[in-house]
Amino acid sequence: MARYDFDIGILGGGAAGLTVASGAAQLGMKVLLLEKEMLLGGDCLHYGCVPSKTLIKTASVYHEMRRASDFGLPSFNLPPVDFRQVGSRIQSVIDAIQVHDSVDRFCQLGVQVDFGQASFVDSHTVEYGPKRVSAQFWVIATGSHSSIPVIPGLDGVDFLTNRDLFSLEALPKSLIIIGAGPIGCEMAQAFSRLGTDVTVLQRNCQVLSLEDGDMASVVQTTLQSEGVTVHLCAQTIKVSDKNNSIVVRYEIDGAEYSLEAEKLLVATGRSPSIEGLHLENAGVESDHKGVLVDHRLRTTQKHIFAAGDVTGRYQFTHAAGYEGGIVVSNVAFRLPRKVDYTWLPWCTYTEPELASIGLNEKAAKQAGREYSVLEESFTENDRAQAEGASVGRIKILLTKKGKPLGVQIVGPHAGEVLSEWVAILNGKTGLSTLASAIHPYPTVSEINKRVAGSILSQKIFSEPVRKTLRFFFGYQGKACKLD
Repeated sequence: MARYDFDIGILGGGAAGLTVASGAAQLGMKVLLLEKEMLLGGDCLHYGCVPSKTLIKTASVYHEMRRASDFGLPSFNLPPVDFRQVGSRIQSVIDAIQVHDSVDRFCQLGVQVDFGQASFVDSHTVEYGPKRVSAQFWVIATGSHSSIPVIPGLDGVDFLTNRDLFSLEALPKSLIIIGAGPIGCEMAQAFSRLGTDVTVLQRNCQVLSLEDGDMASVVQTTLQSEGVTVHLCAQTIKVSDKNNSIVVRYEIDGAEYSLEAEKLLVATGRSPSIEGLHLENAGVESDHKGVLVDHRLRTTQKHIFAAGDVTGRYQFTHAAGYEGGIVVSNVAFRLPRKVDYTWLPWCTYTEPELASIGLNEKAAKQAGREYSVLEESFTENDRAQAEGASVGRIKILLTKKGKPLGVQIVGPHAGEVLSEWVAILNGKTGLSTLASAIHPYPTVSEINKRVAGSILSQKIFSEPVRKTLRFFFGYQGKACKLD
Protein backbone atom coordinates (compact mmCIF):
# COMPACT_ATOMS: atom_id res chain seq x y z
CA MET A 1 0.00 0.00 0.00
CA ALA A 2 1.27 3.44 -0.92
CA ARG A 3 2.41 5.56 2.00
CA TYR A 4 1.04 8.76 0.47
CA ASP A 5 -2.20 9.65 -1.33
CA PHE A 6 -0.29 11.04 -4.32
CA ASP A 7 3.16 10.74 -5.80
CA ILE A 8 3.29 14.52 -6.30
CA GLY A 9 1.11 17.42 -5.28
CA ILE A 10 1.29 20.82 -6.95
CA LEU A 11 0.10 24.09 -5.45
CA GLY A 12 -0.78 26.53 -8.23
CA GLY A 13 -2.26 26.15 -11.70
CA GLY A 14 -0.15 28.68 -13.59
CA ALA A 15 2.64 28.09 -16.10
CA ALA A 16 5.01 26.31 -13.71
CA GLY A 17 2.35 24.19 -12.03
CA LEU A 18 0.70 23.12 -15.28
CA THR A 19 4.07 22.16 -16.77
CA VAL A 20 4.90 19.95 -13.80
CA ALA A 21 1.41 18.42 -13.69
CA SER A 22 1.41 17.58 -17.39
CA GLY A 23 4.92 16.13 -17.42
CA ALA A 24 4.61 14.13 -14.21
CA ALA A 25 1.24 12.62 -15.16
CA GLN A 26 2.45 11.55 -18.60
CA LEU A 27 5.41 9.86 -16.92
CA GLY A 28 3.09 7.71 -14.81
CA MET A 29 3.00 9.62 -11.54
CA LYS A 30 -0.22 10.06 -9.55
CA VAL A 31 -0.68 13.84 -9.59
CA LEU A 32 -2.80 16.27 -7.60
CA LEU A 33 -3.06 19.88 -8.79
CA LEU A 34 -4.52 22.44 -6.36
CA GLU A 35 -5.48 25.94 -7.52
CA LYS A 36 -6.98 28.59 -5.23
CA GLU A 37 -8.81 30.36 -8.10
CA MET A 38 -11.70 28.69 -9.89
CA LEU A 39 -9.90 28.51 -13.25
CA LEU A 40 -6.53 27.17 -14.36
CA GLY A 41 -4.02 29.29 -16.25
CA GLY A 42 -2.70 31.54 -13.52
CA ASP A 43 -2.10 35.27 -13.50
CA CYS A 44 -0.51 35.24 -16.96
CA LEU A 45 -3.63 33.98 -18.71
CA HIS A 46 -6.26 35.92 -16.79
CA TYR A 47 -4.59 39.14 -15.62
CA GLY A 48 -1.13 39.36 -17.20
CA CYS A 49 0.56 38.32 -20.43
CA VAL A 50 -2.49 37.35 -22.47
CA PRO A 51 -4.83 40.28 -21.72
CA SER A 52 -2.01 42.83 -21.80
CA LYS A 53 -0.67 41.70 -25.17
CA THR A 54 -4.20 41.58 -26.55
CA LEU A 55 -4.77 45.15 -25.39
CA ILE A 56 -1.41 46.22 -26.81
CA LYS A 57 -2.37 44.84 -30.23
CA THR A 58 -5.74 46.58 -30.15
CA ALA A 59 -4.07 49.88 -29.24
CA SER A 60 -1.46 49.37 -31.96
CA VAL A 61 -4.12 48.90 -34.64
CA TYR A 62 -5.97 52.04 -33.50
CA HIS A 63 -2.68 53.96 -33.50
CA GLU A 64 -1.85 52.80 -37.04
CA MET A 65 -5.29 53.83 -38.25
CA ARG A 66 -4.65 57.31 -36.92
CA ARG A 67 -1.29 57.34 -38.77
CA ALA A 68 -2.85 56.55 -42.14
CA SER A 69 -1.45 59.71 -43.75
CA ASP A 70 2.10 58.62 -42.80
CA PHE A 71 1.70 55.76 -45.27
CA GLY A 72 0.32 57.83 -48.12
CA LEU A 73 -3.30 57.04 -47.26
CA PRO A 74 -6.21 59.44 -46.73
CA SER A 75 -6.49 60.68 -43.17
CA PHE A 76 -9.81 60.46 -41.35
CA ASN A 77 -11.29 61.10 -37.92
CA LEU A 78 -11.78 57.98 -35.82
CA PRO A 79 -14.64 57.66 -33.33
CA PRO A 80 -13.72 57.27 -29.64
CA VAL A 81 -12.86 53.82 -28.30
CA ASP A 82 -15.62 51.80 -26.61
CA PHE A 83 -13.61 49.98 -23.96
CA ARG A 84 -16.39 47.47 -23.39
CA GLN A 85 -15.77 46.14 -26.89
CA VAL A 86 -12.03 46.11 -26.24
CA GLY A 87 -12.64 44.20 -23.03
CA SER A 88 -14.90 41.77 -24.85
CA ARG A 89 -12.13 40.98 -27.33
CA ILE A 90 -9.65 40.50 -24.49
CA GLN A 91 -11.99 38.03 -22.80
CA SER A 92 -12.56 36.14 -26.05
CA VAL A 93 -8.82 35.59 -26.42
CA ILE A 94 -8.57 34.42 -22.81
CA ASP A 95 -11.49 32.03 -23.35
CA ALA A 96 -9.87 30.55 -26.47
CA ILE A 97 -6.61 29.86 -24.64
CA GLN A 98 -8.43 28.63 -21.53
CA VAL A 99 -9.42 25.50 -23.46
CA HIS A 100 -5.80 24.36 -23.35
CA ASP A 101 -5.74 24.92 -19.58
CA SER A 102 -9.04 23.22 -18.79
CA VAL A 103 -9.79 20.70 -16.03
CA ASP A 104 -10.98 18.19 -18.65
CA ARG A 105 -7.71 18.34 -20.55
CA PHE A 106 -5.64 17.70 -17.45
CA CYS A 107 -8.01 15.00 -16.28
CA GLN A 108 -7.42 13.25 -19.61
CA LEU A 109 -3.71 13.36 -18.81
CA GLY A 110 -4.47 11.71 -15.47
CA VAL A 111 -4.22 14.76 -13.20
CA GLN A 112 -6.71 15.24 -10.37
CA VAL A 113 -7.58 18.94 -10.23
CA ASP A 114 -9.12 20.50 -7.13
CA PHE A 115 -9.77 24.11 -6.17
CA GLY A 116 -9.29 25.85 -2.85
CA GLN A 117 -6.77 27.62 -0.63
CA ALA A 118 -4.20 25.04 0.44
CA SER A 119 -2.00 25.20 3.51
CA PHE A 120 0.67 22.86 4.81
CA VAL A 121 -0.08 20.72 7.85
CA ASP A 122 3.36 19.13 7.77
CA SER A 123 6.05 18.57 5.15
CA HIS A 124 4.03 15.91 3.33
CA THR A 125 0.44 16.98 4.03
CA VAL A 126 -1.77 19.90 3.03
CA GLU A 127 -5.36 20.74 3.76
CA TYR A 128 -7.86 22.73 1.71
CA GLY A 129 -11.41 23.20 2.90
CA PRO A 130 -12.49 20.03 4.67
CA LYS A 131 -9.97 17.88 2.80
CA ARG A 132 -6.52 16.75 3.89
CA VAL A 133 -4.15 14.96 1.46
CA SER A 134 -0.56 13.78 1.44
CA ALA A 135 2.07 13.47 -1.29
CA GLN A 136 5.60 12.13 -1.51
CA PHE A 137 6.70 15.32 -3.32
CA TRP A 138 5.21 18.80 -3.31
CA VAL A 139 5.74 21.68 -5.70
CA ILE A 140 4.98 25.26 -4.67
CA ALA A 141 3.99 27.18 -7.82
CA THR A 142 1.56 29.73 -6.44
CA GLY A 143 2.94 32.63 -8.50
CA SER A 144 2.98 36.29 -7.52
CA HIS A 145 0.70 39.29 -7.16
CA SER A 146 1.01 43.05 -7.47
CA SER A 147 3.33 44.56 -4.90
CA ILE A 148 1.58 47.53 -3.31
CA PRO A 149 3.94 50.21 -1.97
CA VAL A 150 3.42 51.90 1.36
CA ILE A 151 2.12 55.35 0.36
CA PRO A 152 0.02 57.49 2.70
CA GLY A 153 -3.60 57.51 1.54
CA LEU A 154 -3.21 54.76 -1.08
CA ASP A 155 -5.35 52.30 0.84
CA GLY A 156 -8.14 54.87 0.91
CA VAL A 157 -8.58 55.20 -2.86
CA ASP A 158 -9.91 52.84 -5.52
CA PHE A 159 -6.67 52.22 -7.41
CA LEU A 160 -6.09 49.72 -10.21
CA THR A 161 -3.69 46.80 -10.54
CA ASN A 162 -3.28 44.29 -13.35
CA ARG A 163 -6.17 42.26 -11.88
CA ASP A 164 -8.85 44.84 -12.68
CA LEU A 165 -7.24 46.97 -15.40
CA PHE A 166 -8.53 44.89 -18.32
CA SER A 167 -12.15 44.73 -17.17
CA LEU A 168 -12.85 48.48 -16.95
CA GLU A 169 -16.32 49.52 -18.03
CA ALA A 170 -15.04 52.60 -19.86
CA LEU A 171 -11.79 54.04 -21.13
CA PRO A 172 -10.40 56.45 -18.51
CA LYS A 173 -10.09 60.04 -19.67
CA SER A 174 -6.88 60.34 -17.63
CA LEU A 175 -4.60 57.84 -15.92
CA ILE A 176 -1.65 58.13 -13.56
CA ILE A 177 0.70 55.15 -13.48
CA ILE A 178 3.08 54.67 -10.57
CA GLY A 179 6.00 52.62 -11.87
CA ALA A 180 7.79 52.53 -15.22
CA GLY A 181 8.80 48.90 -15.41
CA PRO A 182 7.59 46.66 -18.25
CA ILE A 183 3.95 46.71 -17.12
CA GLY A 184 3.93 50.45 -16.51
CA CYS A 185 5.52 51.28 -19.87
CA GLU A 186 3.38 48.84 -21.86
CA MET A 187 0.12 50.04 -20.32
CA ALA A 188 1.12 53.71 -20.56
CA GLN A 189 1.57 53.39 -24.31
CA ALA A 190 -1.51 51.21 -24.86
CA PHE A 191 -3.94 53.48 -22.98
CA SER A 192 -2.39 56.61 -24.46
CA ARG A 193 -2.88 55.23 -27.97
CA LEU A 194 -6.51 54.47 -27.18
CA GLY A 195 -7.09 58.08 -26.13
CA THR A 196 -6.30 58.32 -22.41
CA ASP A 197 -4.20 61.18 -21.06
CA VAL A 198 -1.40 59.23 -19.34
CA THR A 199 1.22 60.36 -16.84
CA VAL A 200 3.92 58.02 -15.48
CA LEU A 201 5.70 58.53 -12.15
CA GLN A 202 8.95 56.60 -11.84
CA ARG A 203 10.90 56.57 -8.57
CA ASN A 204 14.04 55.47 -10.39
CA CYS A 205 15.73 58.00 -12.67
CA GLN A 206 15.28 55.72 -15.69
CA VAL A 207 12.34 53.86 -17.20
CA LEU A 208 12.86 50.09 -17.39
CA SER A 209 15.54 50.43 -14.74
CA LEU A 210 17.05 46.95 -15.22
CA GLU A 211 17.85 47.68 -18.86
CA ASP A 212 20.78 49.71 -20.20
CA GLY A 213 19.98 53.42 -20.14
CA ASP A 214 20.71 54.00 -23.82
CA MET A 215 18.24 51.28 -24.84
CA ALA A 216 15.53 52.26 -22.34
CA SER A 217 15.76 55.89 -23.46
CA VAL A 218 14.57 54.86 -26.95
CA VAL A 219 11.38 53.51 -25.39
CA GLN A 220 10.94 56.61 -23.23
CA THR A 221 11.44 58.97 -26.17
CA THR A 222 8.80 57.10 -28.15
CA LEU A 223 6.32 57.18 -25.28
CA GLN A 224 6.79 60.92 -24.90
CA SER A 225 6.52 61.53 -28.64
CA GLU A 226 3.11 59.82 -28.52
CA GLY A 227 1.89 62.05 -25.71
CA VAL A 228 2.77 60.13 -22.54
CA THR A 229 4.13 62.38 -19.78
CA VAL A 230 7.03 60.78 -17.88
CA HIS A 231 8.39 62.09 -14.58
CA LEU A 232 11.64 60.41 -13.44
CA CYS A 233 13.24 60.49 -9.97
CA ALA A 234 9.68 61.03 -8.70
CA GLN A 235 8.92 59.85 -5.17
CA THR A 236 5.17 59.48 -4.57
CA ILE A 237 4.40 60.90 -1.13
CA LYS A 238 0.60 60.97 -0.84
CA VAL A 239 -2.57 59.81 -2.58
CA SER A 240 -6.09 61.12 -1.97
CA ASP A 241 -9.62 61.32 -3.41
CA LYS A 242 -11.08 64.52 -4.86
CA ASN A 243 -14.52 64.76 -6.48
CA ASN A 244 -14.46 61.28 -8.09
CA SER A 245 -10.84 61.68 -9.18
CA ILE A 246 -7.51 60.74 -7.61
CA VAL A 247 -4.84 63.21 -6.56
CA VAL A 248 -1.22 62.09 -6.37
CA ARG A 249 1.44 64.20 -4.72
CA TYR A 250 5.06 63.49 -5.56
CA GLU A 251 8.50 64.93 -4.97
CA ILE A 252 11.46 65.52 -7.31
CA ASP A 253 14.70 66.97 -5.93
CA GLY A 254 12.91 68.28 -2.83
CA ALA A 255 10.19 70.11 -4.75
CA GLU A 256 6.58 68.92 -4.38
CA TYR A 257 4.11 68.57 -7.25
CA SER A 258 0.53 67.39 -7.65
CA LEU A 259 -1.35 65.45 -10.33
CA GLU A 260 -5.04 64.67 -10.71
CA ALA A 261 -6.56 61.92 -12.84
CA GLU A 262 -9.65 59.79 -13.20
CA LYS A 263 -7.80 56.52 -12.51
CA LEU A 264 -4.58 55.38 -10.82
CA LEU A 265 -2.64 52.26 -11.82
CA VAL A 266 -0.08 50.86 -9.39
CA ALA A 267 2.61 48.97 -11.30
CA THR A 268 5.48 48.78 -8.83
CA GLY A 269 6.54 45.17 -9.16
CA ARG A 270 5.45 41.79 -7.86
CA SER A 271 5.40 39.94 -4.53
CA PRO A 272 5.37 36.15 -4.00
CA SER A 273 1.96 34.62 -3.30
CA ILE A 274 2.77 32.64 -0.16
CA GLU A 275 0.15 34.02 2.22
CA GLY A 276 -1.91 31.29 3.84
CA LEU A 277 0.40 28.44 2.80
CA HIS A 278 1.80 28.07 6.33
CA LEU A 279 5.21 27.20 4.97
CA GLU A 280 6.56 27.06 8.51
CA ASN A 281 4.52 23.90 9.15
CA ALA A 282 6.44 22.21 6.32
CA GLY A 283 9.83 23.60 7.31
CA VAL A 284 10.09 25.62 4.09
CA GLU A 285 11.97 28.91 4.38
CA SER A 286 11.21 32.11 2.47
CA ASP A 287 12.12 35.79 2.47
CA HIS A 288 10.57 38.96 1.04
CA LYS A 289 11.53 37.90 -2.50
CA GLY A 290 9.98 34.44 -2.33
CA VAL A 291 10.54 30.79 -1.45
CA LEU A 292 14.21 29.93 -1.05
CA VAL A 293 15.44 27.27 -3.49
CA ASP A 294 18.74 25.75 -4.58
CA HIS A 295 19.99 25.20 -8.15
CA ARG A 296 17.71 22.17 -8.46
CA LEU A 297 14.73 24.24 -7.29
CA ARG A 298 14.53 22.31 -4.01
CA THR A 299 13.39 24.24 -0.98
CA THR A 300 14.84 23.77 2.49
CA GLN A 301 12.89 20.50 2.45
CA LYS A 302 14.48 18.38 -0.29
CA HIS A 303 11.20 16.74 -1.30
CA ILE A 304 9.43 20.10 -1.69
CA PHE A 305 10.22 22.12 -4.80
CA ALA A 306 9.27 25.64 -5.88
CA ALA A 307 9.05 27.07 -9.40
CA GLY A 308 7.84 30.18 -11.18
CA ASP A 309 7.21 33.66 -9.78
CA VAL A 310 6.94 32.39 -6.21
CA THR A 311 10.74 32.00 -6.04
CA GLY A 312 11.22 35.69 -6.87
CA ARG A 313 13.93 34.94 -9.42
CA TYR A 314 12.83 35.53 -13.02
CA GLN A 315 9.17 36.46 -13.24
CA PHE A 316 8.42 35.44 -16.80
CA THR A 317 5.98 32.82 -18.01
CA HIS A 318 8.66 31.20 -20.16
CA ALA A 319 10.98 31.03 -17.14
CA ALA A 320 8.22 29.35 -15.13
CA GLY A 321 7.69 26.76 -17.87
CA TYR A 322 11.43 26.08 -18.02
CA GLU A 323 11.62 25.69 -14.25
CA GLY A 324 8.67 23.31 -14.35
CA GLY A 325 10.69 21.08 -16.67
CA ILE A 326 13.62 21.18 -14.25
CA VAL A 327 11.33 20.02 -11.43
CA VAL A 328 9.98 17.13 -13.52
CA SER A 329 13.53 15.95 -14.25
CA ASN A 330 14.46 16.03 -10.58
CA VAL A 331 11.26 14.43 -9.29
CA ALA A 332 10.17 11.93 -11.95
CA PHE A 333 13.58 10.84 -13.22
CA ARG A 334 15.48 11.62 -9.97
CA LEU A 335 18.13 13.32 -12.13
CA PRO A 336 20.12 16.13 -10.47
CA ARG A 337 19.28 18.71 -13.13
CA LYS A 338 20.14 22.32 -12.31
CA VAL A 339 18.74 25.57 -13.65
CA ASP A 340 20.87 27.64 -16.01
CA TYR A 341 19.66 31.16 -16.74
CA THR A 342 22.69 32.20 -18.81
CA TRP A 343 20.68 32.63 -21.99
CA LEU A 344 17.26 33.46 -20.55
CA PRO A 345 15.55 35.94 -22.91
CA TRP A 346 12.98 38.58 -22.02
CA CYS A 347 11.05 41.30 -23.80
CA THR A 348 9.07 44.44 -23.04
CA TYR A 349 6.24 44.76 -25.56
CA THR A 350 6.12 48.48 -26.13
CA GLU A 351 6.58 49.82 -29.64
CA PRO A 352 9.47 49.67 -30.22
CA GLU A 353 9.93 46.45 -28.28
CA LEU A 354 12.98 46.03 -26.06
CA ALA A 355 14.32 42.46 -25.95
CA SER A 356 17.39 41.06 -24.22
CA ILE A 357 19.33 37.86 -23.72
CA GLY A 358 22.46 37.32 -21.65
CA LEU A 359 24.29 40.20 -20.02
CA ASN A 360 23.61 43.84 -20.72
CA GLU A 361 26.14 46.52 -19.83
CA LYS A 362 24.72 47.04 -16.35
CA ALA A 363 24.97 43.34 -15.53
CA ALA A 364 28.40 42.97 -17.13
CA LYS A 365 29.82 45.84 -15.08
CA GLN A 366 28.26 44.46 -11.92
CA ALA A 367 29.83 41.07 -12.66
CA GLY A 368 33.22 42.66 -13.37
CA ARG A 369 33.29 41.36 -16.93
CA GLU A 370 35.40 43.07 -19.58
CA TYR A 371 33.57 43.62 -22.83
CA SER A 372 33.36 45.59 -26.03
CA VAL A 373 30.19 46.82 -27.72
CA LEU A 374 29.09 46.54 -31.32
CA GLU A 375 25.89 48.18 -32.60
CA GLU A 376 23.78 48.27 -35.73
CA SER A 377 20.95 50.76 -36.29
CA PHE A 378 17.52 49.93 -37.66
CA THR A 379 17.84 53.00 -39.86
CA GLU A 380 20.05 50.78 -42.05
CA ASN A 381 17.41 48.05 -42.23
CA ASP A 382 15.37 48.25 -45.43
CA ARG A 383 12.28 46.46 -44.07
CA ALA A 384 12.15 48.73 -41.04
CA GLN A 385 12.35 51.73 -43.35
CA ALA A 386 9.52 50.37 -45.51
CA GLU A 387 7.33 49.84 -42.46
CA GLY A 388 8.05 53.29 -41.03
CA ALA A 389 9.58 51.71 -37.93
CA SER A 390 13.28 52.43 -38.17
CA VAL A 391 13.75 53.65 -34.59
CA GLY A 392 16.16 51.60 -32.50
CA ARG A 393 19.21 49.39 -32.76
CA ILE A 394 20.82 46.10 -31.83
CA LYS A 395 23.70 45.99 -29.36
CA ILE A 396 26.04 43.06 -28.76
CA LEU A 397 28.45 42.70 -25.86
CA LEU A 398 31.57 40.75 -26.77
CA THR A 399 34.42 39.22 -24.78
CA LYS A 400 38.06 39.89 -25.70
CA LYS A 401 37.93 36.74 -27.85
CA GLY A 402 34.85 37.99 -29.69
CA LYS A 403 32.35 35.67 -27.99
CA PRO A 404 28.89 37.15 -27.27
CA LEU A 405 28.08 37.95 -23.66
CA GLY A 406 24.65 39.30 -24.42
CA VAL A 407 22.39 40.87 -27.01
CA GLN A 408 19.92 43.72 -26.60
CA ILE A 409 17.52 44.85 -29.29
CA VAL A 410 15.23 47.87 -29.21
CA GLY A 411 13.26 48.15 -32.39
CA PRO A 412 10.44 46.67 -34.49
CA HIS A 413 9.55 43.06 -33.60
CA ALA A 414 12.56 42.91 -31.27
CA GLY A 415 11.18 39.88 -29.42
CA GLU A 416 10.89 37.90 -32.64
CA VAL A 417 14.28 39.09 -33.93
CA LEU A 418 15.87 38.02 -30.64
CA SER A 419 14.66 34.45 -31.15
CA GLU A 420 17.44 33.85 -33.67
CA TRP A 421 19.93 34.72 -30.95
CA VAL A 422 18.20 32.28 -28.59
CA ALA A 423 19.05 29.47 -31.00
CA ILE A 424 22.54 30.79 -31.78
CA LEU A 425 23.64 31.28 -28.19
CA ASN A 426 22.10 28.10 -26.80
CA GLY A 427 23.47 26.11 -29.71
CA LYS A 428 26.93 27.68 -29.34
CA THR A 429 26.84 28.61 -33.02
CA GLY A 430 29.68 30.80 -34.21
CA LEU A 431 29.05 34.32 -35.44
CA SER A 432 30.67 33.42 -38.75
CA THR A 433 27.87 30.91 -39.33
CA LEU A 434 25.27 33.58 -38.69
CA ALA A 435 27.06 36.08 -40.92
CA SER A 436 27.27 33.61 -43.82
CA ALA A 437 23.71 32.29 -43.45
CA ILE A 438 21.23 33.42 -46.11
CA HIS A 439 18.42 35.57 -44.70
CA PRO A 440 15.33 36.48 -46.75
CA TYR A 441 15.23 40.05 -48.01
CA PRO A 442 13.76 42.34 -46.89
CA THR A 443 13.27 41.28 -43.28
CA VAL A 444 13.85 42.97 -39.96
CA SER A 445 15.87 39.93 -38.84
CA GLU A 446 18.54 40.79 -41.41
CA ILE A 447 19.93 43.10 -38.75
CA ASN A 448 21.27 39.99 -37.00
CA LYS A 449 23.25 39.02 -40.07
CA ARG A 450 24.53 42.57 -40.53
CA VAL A 451 25.80 42.96 -36.99
CA ALA A 452 27.47 39.54 -37.05
CA GLY A 453 28.99 40.38 -40.43
CA SER A 454 30.35 43.67 -39.12
CA ILE A 455 32.26 41.78 -36.42
CA LEU A 456 33.92 39.59 -39.01
CA SER A 457 34.45 42.37 -41.54
CA GLN A 458 36.68 44.19 -39.08
CA LYS A 459 39.06 41.27 -39.36
CA ILE A 460 38.62 40.32 -43.01
CA PHE A 461 38.69 43.82 -44.55
CA SER A 462 41.71 44.94 -42.52
CA GLU A 463 44.93 46.49 -43.80
CA PRO A 464 47.02 43.39 -42.95
CA VAL A 465 44.73 41.26 -45.12
CA ARG A 466 44.91 43.81 -47.98
CA LYS A 467 48.71 43.91 -47.77
CA THR A 468 48.87 40.11 -47.90
CA LEU A 469 46.64 39.96 -50.96
CA ARG A 470 48.65 42.69 -52.70
CA PHE A 471 51.85 40.76 -52.01
CA PHE A 472 50.59 37.47 -53.44
CA PHE A 473 48.29 38.68 -56.23
CA GLY A 474 49.47 42.19 -57.05
CA TYR A 475 46.11 43.87 -56.50
CA GLN A 476 46.23 47.59 -57.34
CA GLY A 477 43.97 49.03 -54.66
CA LYS A 478 41.15 51.59 -54.94
CA ALA A 479 39.98 52.58 -58.40
CA CYS A 480 38.10 55.65 -57.17
CA LYS A 481 38.68 58.15 -54.40
CA LEU A 482 36.54 61.10 -53.32
CA ASP A 483 38.26 64.43 -52.68
